Amino acid sequence: MHIDIAGLAPERIVFETSPLAELGLALHALSEPGHHPGLHGWATATASALEPDLADRLHEADFLWRHTFSDVFMPFAGVRGGNGRTGANLAEDLDILDRLDDERFVSAALEFTCHSLYGTGAPSPLSDATMRARALDMAAARGPRQVEFTEQLLTDPTSVRRWVRRLFEECDQAFFADTWRRVQVQLVADARHKTDLLRRKGLGEAVGAVSPALSIDEAGTRISADKLTEGRTDAADPAVGPGLTLIPSTFGWPHLNLLHAPGWRPVIHYPVHHPELPSPASVELLQLRMEALAHPMRMRLCRHLARSAHTTGELADTYGITAPEVSRHLAVLKKAGLVTTRRRGRYVLHQLDLTVVARLGSDFLEGILR
Repeated sequence: MHIDIAGLAPERIVFETSPLAELGLALHALSEPGHHPGLHGWATATASALEPDLADRLHEADFLWRHTFSDVFMPFAGVRGGNGRTGANLAEDLDILDRLDDERFVSAALEFTCHSLYGTGAPSPLSDATMRARALDMAAARGPRQVEFTEQLLTDPTSVRRWVRRLFEECDQAFFADTWRRVQVQLVADARHKTDLLRRKGLGEAVGAVSPALSIDEAGTRISADKLTEGRTDAADPAVGPGLTLIPSTFGWPHLNLLHAPGWRPVIHYPVHHPELPSPASVELLQLRMEALAHPMRMRLCRHLARSAHTTGELADTYGITAPEVSRHLAVLKKAGLVTTRRRGRYVLHQLDLTVVARLGSDFLEGILR
């Protein structure tokens, strides 16, 4: 994945904190504790303290953060005519979210239905009949909650936006305000430290300090991220104005997220610490499972299967291969005990067993979740 920074003025590269972006990853950690072994204690305590009504509504909307990191959590990057700066608190970030136009909000909220088209500049489902039909079809494979949300969002985005804002405000009251007060000092300190590195030693040093998965070319015109996903964006001339924003997170590891939607300001959302992972499995199991993963397409499939359960058809659509090809790869992964399968109605869903994969070693797990 690449960010073109040719011609971008140094002062346009900024390190900032974002309460809304941190809330998004906190909600992800609550819904997918297996991705975040170091946060099990926080996730368990927080989840057990939630009021049942709030917990139910978080479950209704978890496709915004559970399997994909919706760009609605970084609206500062998509507001036309904005300055690309984050809010000082969650209320300010939510005010920025209110300024995001309906087409961009809808496209960002429905990323879970159009993941394979992210970064292509595809039209919004709000205004394009073909994209609308595709969004509804892909939502059907995810479940009835997703279909209901998609239908309501496409017919009445204003009411959905109010509902989402109220949900985030209630999260703030229930747990996130205290969480943000606890982590804000560390995040502000990290952003200041990286800003100081950028000014004193240049972009290369600053990028290297953000993550070993990031690098900059010799000409200083392109930042590359070592991720299994592919994508490209330009920081010098997005529709919202030139710039690149880097945001630290205490909830992020092992995810290194890059916002690269066309017309949005690029954002690198990076973790500030790396907890330990479980020890590897036996030699026999390790050999069997590594042989199953020795194919590049199966590695790519694992990236999707690590985030959520998917149907064969969804995987075929995402990677541009046939359903029988996907089935053959899944059979190899299942034989090695790396993938679990469950049925929901007429859909058969496949998902990577993160506990098993973690035992292969932290490098592989971090690579597919990055």
